[in-house]
Amino acid sequence: MSINADKHTDSYSEITAGDTERDETSPLLGNGSVQTRAKGASFASSVFNLMNAIMGSGILGLAYAMASTGIVGFCILLVVVSSLAAYSIHLLLKLCDQTGINSYEGLGERALQKPGKVLVGIAILIQNIGAMSSYLFILKSELPAAINSFLSSHGTGDAWYQDGRMLLILVSLCIILPLSMSPKIGFLGYTSGIAFLFMLYFAIVTVVKKWAIPCPLPHNVTTLEDTFQASNSSGTECTPKLFVISSKSAYAIPTMAFSFLCHTTILPIYCELDRPTKKRMQNVTNVSISLTLLFYLISALFGYLTFYAHVDSQLLLSYDTYLHHDIMVMTVRLAILLSVLLTVPLIQFPARKAVILLLRGDRPFSWLIHIITTLIILGVVLLMAVFVPDIREVFGVVGSTTSSCLLFVFPGIFYLKISGRPFRTFDSIGALFLVVFGLIMGIISLSVIVITMARSS
Repeated sequence: MSINADKHTDSYSEITAGDTERDETSPLLGNGSVQTRAKGASFASSVFNLMNAIMGSGILGLAYAMASTGIVGFCILLVVVSSLAAYSIHLLLKLCDQTGINSYEGLGERALQKPGKVLVGIAILIQNIGAMSSYLFILKSELPAAINSFLSSHGTGDAWYQDGRMLLILVSLCIILPLSMSPKIGFLGYTSGIAFLFMLYFAIVTVVKKWAIPCPLPHNVTTLEDTFQASNSSGTECTPKLFVISSKSAYAIPTMAFSFLCHTTILPIYCELDRPTKKRMQNVTNVSISLTLLFYLISALFGYLTFYAHVDSQLLLSYDTYLHHDIMVMTVRLAILLSVLLTVPLIQFPARKAVILLLRGDRPFSWLIHIITTLIILGVVLLMAVFVPDIREVFGVVGSTTSSCLLFVFPGIFYLKISGRPFRTFDSIGALFLVVFGLIMGIISLSVIVITMARSS
């Protein structure tokens, strides 16, 4: 399929064809001509980048989601959400090939004119700043505890390495900032590969530690009456639930939607993919989501089967309670923190890209604007993570709105507006379903969060 140039094409990620024929499997083209193009990111590097964009701190909360929905209910919801995420990416890639636009913001402008571009850019910026701030907040609160767990003696908390804010500033300046300066997302494939290994190690530890913690869980039983009650409750306490419906179940779908949100990095990864065809990028997406689904399922299942109804909303906290000085738990805690740390530069890439597109449009790439924008975004994120005491509710509201829009609503609306396909075609019906599903999920999740916040206050 011949792809014409579009004015929305990103200036520093423009894709031109190599020495391939222009057919339906041809790369994403620019200017409709054949030009020399530098070798892009490999298939494996693109898979690692996309998996790293998908997997974040959300993996820590999926065991709690399984406890709130049951094993069968969780598996059904996980497969549905992951399938809808892959399908919405399929629609975005079809629009990208049809129009030649290789940015999410550009698709928004083609579908809804200038307001669409601004709306998508703001949604991407809010979503990614919220995600980065939450990741840095996790680093601020968990990194001192992870370091203390490796120390033989417990300090008073006055040492510099026990100050979460100091550690956060240091890792931001020494690690996050240099990695975020790269103008090419393919470069981050190396760090994404390391983060992938950390997540693999986390899944292995959840399987191994299933048999290290007895059931029923020890609760400091001291009397004969307590022992009798514990033995009577062990039958139900250690029995996995297949289906669970409660008020906590309403958090499951938003948690899964947040865990599969990677749409803001799809098109940048597509642009830098070596031999970038829609089929090749769809294969990258399918492999990434399938592997992520497997890791999510393993870690959630064995985390739930270890703690059952007593699983914490952050799985690692449950292990700390019963295996406080276990070497595998300490190392996996550090691995997860490093994985979150290496994910921040990848999330920062589309946030910076959205700001530059909104403010500069199609102007040529400028290192000065690139550096200034990176410093401002990371500065805002760092200030929020350092000075905001508790940001879970704020980002819960942001995630329930922007995540559902970027994952379901926007891809469906854009396809219906741009594709020009008859309404009764399969993809048009699927796009309409995405819009309806995303709106319902967003409204319900936002309502539950607001009601919960009102009751707690």
